[in-house]
Formats: sequence, structure tokens, C-alpha cells
Amino acid sequence: MTIQPQTALLIGILLLFLVTVESGGYFLTKVVRQHVPANDLQKGFFRAGHAHAAVLLILSILILLVLDQVAPIGALELVARNGVPLAAILMPAGFFLSVTGKDPERPNRLIALLWLGAASLTAGLLAAGISLVTAGVSGLQ
Repeated sequence: MTIQPQTALLIGILLLFLVTVESGGYFLTKVVRQHVPANDLQKGFFRAGHAHAAVLLILSILILLVLDQVAPIGALELVARNGVPLAAILMPAGFFLSVTGKDPERPNRLIALLWLGAASLTAGLLAAGISLVTAGVSGLQ
């Protein structure tokens, strides 16, 4: 298996982002132990942001490694390679930043980051899926 230089670079960056997920886990232990004040909305959003970050970063790495084997082309490649990693940043940011402040009753306008991330996730998954199905069909012929 050959890893393209741009893939190695992006995977390295994503692995560094996983360190922030690790520190987020430590933050969550402080919230659960009530060393950091947080209301129920914040607790739920913090947990969701932490979980989405970890899962989407790992999914991004997997997708990048698989895409190197099928070499998608054009705009489809750009979206397939970057959609999920971008979602891995935007979605957790939306969860965390939309409930900042003291005792918020509802998410603020930064919840838009969550929806931008969801759109990026959908586009990235579709592009990667189409690339893989196309490569699979071509390989069968």
C-alpha cells in the first residue's frame, strides 16, 4: 500500500487533532466531577462534540487510506478527501462553541458550524462512496 504525500500530511494533521480530543476527554472528566460548572445542555453538547470529533477523525483517516488505493479524479477527489476531515473540525466546534457562556438556555448562532459540518460530512461520504463504487465496478470489468 502506497500512501500519497498529501495523504500522509493530512493524516499527520488529523492525528495531531486527536490530541485535542484527548484533552477534551480530560475536560469532560472535570465536568462530570463537577469541577467545571455546566448545565445539562452544555453537558450533552460537550459529550456529543467529543464523540463526533473522535469518530470523525478516525473515519477520515480510514477514508484517506482507502482513497489512495482507488485514485478518484477531479472535484470528486477533492470532496472525497476533505469532506469528512472538515466535518471532524466543524461539527465538534459547533457543539462546543454554541453552548459557551454561563448557563445558556439554548445554543447560540455558532450552532451553524454543526450544520456546515453535517453538510461537509454528507458530501464527503457521498464523494468517497461514489469513488469506491466506481472503482469497484471498473475493477469487475
